[in-house]
Amino acid sequence: MKILVDIKEGKGDFILELLNSFPFVKTKKISPDKAKFLLELKDALDEVKLAKHGKVKLKSAHDLIDEL
Repeated sequence: MKILVDIKEGKGDFILELLNSFPFVKTKKISPDKAKFLLELKDALDEVKLAKHGKVKLKSAHDLIDEL
């Protein structure tokens, strides 16, 4: 399982030390830009899932081009 956690400034080192003390947990720091990208990607995938279930309607490619 992979989890993205947003930690308050100044508390990250403590949390990383705590997590690394467990032999079954691996941690990896990522940049704020990469974290933002991952969250935006997750939001986009959630929107696609909602569209597949008919709960929201996505714009067509034609509508997107018209906006440009």
